[in-house]
Amino acid sequence: MGLLLGAAFAGLSYRLIDLQVLRHAYLTAKAQENTHNESLLEPRRGDILDSKGNLLATSVPAKTVCADPGLIGDRKAEVARALAPLLQMGEAELLQKLSPRLKPNSKIPATNSSHYVVLKHKVLLETWQKIQTAMNGLSFGTDEKKLSRTQQASYQNLRQHAVFGEEEPLRVYPNHALAAHVLGFVGVEEREINDSPIHDTTGKEGIELTFNSKLAGVRGWRVTEKDRRHQEVVSMREQEVEPRDGLNVVLTIDSAIQFIVEAALAEGMEKNSPLSISGIVVRPRTGEILAMATLPNFDPNHLEAASVEARRNRIITDAPEPGSTFKIVVVSGALNDGIVQLNDIFDCEHGHYWYAGKALHDHESYGLLSVERIITKSSNIGAAKIGIKMGENHLFEYIQDFGFGRKTGIPLQGESIGIVHKLKDWSKVSIAQLPMGQGIAVTRLQMMMAMCAIANRGWLMQPMLVDRLEDSQRNVVTKYSPQPVRQVISEGTARLMTRALKTVVSADGTAAKAALDHYTVAGKTGTAQKAEHGIYAPGKYFASFLGFFPADNPELCISVMLDEPDLHKGYYGGQIAAPIFKQIAERAANYLNIRPEDGQDGAPPNSLAPASDDKSSKTLTARPQSSVTQQP
Repeated sequence: MGLLLGAAFAGLSYRLIDLQVLRHAYLTAKAQENTHNESLLEPRRGDILDSKGNLLATSVPAKTVCADPGLIGDRKAEVARALAPLLQMGEAELLQKLSPRLKPNSKIPATNSSHYVVLKHKVLLETWQKIQTAMNGLSFGTDEKKLSRTQQASYQNLRQHAVFGEEEPLRVYPNHALAAHVLGFVGVEEREINDSPIHDTTGKEGIELTFNSKLAGVRGWRVTEKDRRHQEVVSMREQEVEPRDGLNVVLTIDSAIQFIVEAALAEGMEKNSPLSISGIVVRPRTGEILAMATLPNFDPNHLEAASVEARRNRIITDAPEPGSTFKIVVVSGALNDGIVQLNDIFDCEHGHYWYAGKALHDHESYGLLSVERIITKSSNIGAAKIGIKMGENHLFEYIQDFGFGRKTGIPLQGESIGIVHKLKDWSKVSIAQLPMGQGIAVTRLQMMMAMCAIANRGWLMQPMLVDRLEDSQRNVVTKYSPQPVRQVISEGTARLMTRALKTVVSADGTAAKAALDHYTVAGKTGTAQKAEHGIYAPGKYFASFLGFFPADNPELCISVMLDEPDLHKGYYGGQIAAPIFKQIAERAANYLNIRPEDGQDGAPPNSLAPASDDKSSKTLTARPQSSVTQQP
């Protein structure tokens, strides 16, 4: 008996030494793991709103559904059968996810994979509640009352803890494809914090990407203890830092005008069958973009159905040759320098003109035309002769000053600078080709802002897409203001150009179909051959019309551009782009309640353009070149 008692005490002593000394560190860590809980508190991603406060992008509560294969054990089939219909996944796919993965070149299961697997992201709360109900009612085909307490507890633990959800808000775009290229979309990135997997919702394109740091917010955290049922013991909570929600981004986009533009573009797409069609609406005085759309587009709620081509914002990424719309650059520059006057006469050679060994052509046979009529009729030869008279240095200077060959500063990723060759790389014929929009590549937005500069008394503005940032209580945190870039031409020159551009929309001009009933329109058509692999592709054109109204007191500047329209349905800018401009302008003017013209001239009230000398000579006009603060 003494020997037995001695052996018992010896065994007990060894066990105590093993627990308290030899395995102390391991068991302490295990106890800490079972009771100590550190959790991250997710912030709410900020909303994206239009200028009137209408919701364009928001986040709704959702879950990432995860599972612990270690708790599920050999009951994977039953769990997969119960969850497959709710997660809209196949049973075989779920079984594969629930099976422990092996380490490479090993037969040992990967450590983390046996305790944590992601079954599906972005599961709505309604579906999550159904998953919980399905798991709680899970049957294993046995009479559990006849099982041991350990087995019963194991099954109960499986039902309650084997499948769990992590907070992961679902990003929703209530208007589906509306302004999709402006808004962009988000994606989920996985990383680890303290050996725990974390899923970040991150902007991938558009405003979601550019303002991701503002929208995302900052995570909080909580350090506490939990009981054996994995419930928090609130009295033992040690730390709690609340998350800081992301800021709301309020755009200059107006949803109503955006819808007007997209509806008109959709009709134009159906009627003219182009490769793509784009439209922009800008307030020329401030550079505020009220609408920006390109088709084909996509629904950011269903990215899996969107092609890469559909997701591309061609307004800022593509840079075709502009064609005749570029004539506004050479003519306004020549007028500003006093090289020509609107009534100066040029011989347009009846449609055929040889220069530096190259033949230049007009779409019709024109003889003597004034500078104003060269704009009215869109004469290539007339524009070329103005450019030749102007000279390479002056033309190159105005090309740069109008913003070509550099980014506009719009807060969107992927903007192209276009192609503007250095002066030393010009060929002998460049001085004649550039005035007609050949030998240069520009983005649709660059061309639009150049036209807005003429409408804004000669001042080039930075395009403005974001108006302000607000917190969740709608308090303004950051307010953005319009940014003048530089004065390219004088106010007097801008008035002369407006006078010439108004004739384009007359019955005698190339854009009679853009004329409005209650407003005078000033604008310019463009029909450019598309260059492919260094040569002009036969039968492929880029048609456009850019205009503003009321011409002498502009409220809106609108551009419409079609890439490769069906030749059988027309391909001239005045033929197919001008009517779409008219449709957008009439609806936008009605929506904004723009007062019909009363016939009186006057400078635009509250214009951001500083007062300047009325004379057209550049030597008498200040043209500041200093840079301005860029929008984020």
